[in-house]
Amino acid sequence: MRWRLKVSVFCVLFVSVPLIASAADAIVRSARLPETTPWDLKQLSEPPKFEWIDEKSSVRSLFYTSEPYGGKATRVFAYYATPATLSETAKRGEKYPAVVLIHGGGGTAFREWAELWAKRGYAAIAMDLAGHRPIEGQNAHQPNNRTRLPDGGPNQGDDEKFGSIDKPPTEQWSYHAVAAAIRAHSLIRSFPEVNAEQTAVTGISWGGYLTCIVSGVDSRFKAAVPVYGCGFLHDNSVWLPRYEKMSAEQRQRWVTLWDPSKYLPAVSMPILFVNGTNDFAYPLDSYMKSFDAVPAKKQLRVSVNLPHGHPPGWAPPEIALFIDHHLGRGAALPSLADPQIQNGRVQVTVKSATKLKQAALHYTTDGDAINKRTWKAVTATIEGDNITAEAAPAEARVWFLTVTDERDALISSRIVIR
Repeated sequence: MRWRLKVSVFCVLFVSVPLIASAADAIVRSARLPETTPWDLKQLSEPPKFEWIDEKSSVRSLFYTSEPYGGKATRVFAYYATPATLSETAKRGEKYPAVVLIHGGGGTAFREWAELWAKRGYAAIAMDLAGHRPIEGQNAHQPNNRTRLPDGGPNQGDDEKFGSIDKPPTEQWSYHAVAAAIRAHSLIRSFPEVNAEQTAVTGISWGGYLTCIVSGVDSRFKAAVPVYGCGFLHDNSVWLPRYEKMSAEQRQRWVTLWDPSKYLPAVSMPILFVNGTNDFAYPLDSYMKSFDAVPAKKQLRVSVNLPHGHPPGWAPPEIALFIDHHLGRGAALPSLADPQIQNGRVQVTVKSATKLKQAALHYTTDGDAINKRTWKAVTATIEGDNITAEAAPAEARVWFLTVTDERDALISSRIVIR
């Protein structure tokens, strides 16, 4: 199924204009991307025009151009920070790795998120993907503490995400959000203080959903970490009532255009999936389908009852450790093979560059919805590069193992769902 796209050409004169991208900066289209992929990858490879709003503060702010919406030019607000913007004593002339930060539903550009990554040694850009900008000096975690841009793109409510399915793809939220995230990547890569060959992306909730798509579309990233968000939302997610209201054709159109299941097979960079066992929006069955769809190097970080939210979503230390490693800045996270059951015991092989300090088997015997179950844990034994534990009871519906290293970094095995 194909849809013909109408794209308006527009030009906005901004103060600062980066250099045109070189061939080395271009997104390489994966042969695994579906023909219905609606974005112009050549265009998105180019750094967008931008202007500084604040070029002096420790965390700076800017606008950059994005896709036309409703026949009008749009711009996106973003925060930007580096170690040099935070401290006058930072080494001048140093090139930094960079990270693109994608917020979730109800979120906006978060100053503190960009600052967090700048303190870790990164150039960081955190943009608003709802046509808004946060109100300076107020708590951006409160939904009323932001203001609508007169030239912003579509809002991020469920009506914009699902209710506009009959509109052209270029008039829908997922199209704009993905394009704006990739344009942020092209922009940060063009800054002279950024090492364009060392970039990563991470996103939370709907930002994790977007990270799943962006990492399949934009081949230039070296690592990706979606938190909570995944694909196969039409199979199981909190939005099933939305799909039930669609006709069969509308549902197929949405899945074909916007579900990450269509883009995860094109992911080529290492990817770490981060979630909790009982996430209200993105349940483990859809999560594991998303994990299995990725052909590239992948890892899981699933913990019991991980809270859902922006600060809880950017808090796990494994996110930075994973990105650090794949950008050549630190040791790898432990890696677990698929668990096996032999003689009533679970066995899994682990590879680790760091000392392991504990392991556990987690399981649930409940018959409730997969994200509403009570979990139990059993201590596992670490013997060299092997982890063993007594197998979960026969009535266990879902189970997995976790291992924690001396950095308190937790990695899980694949989730076994019966």
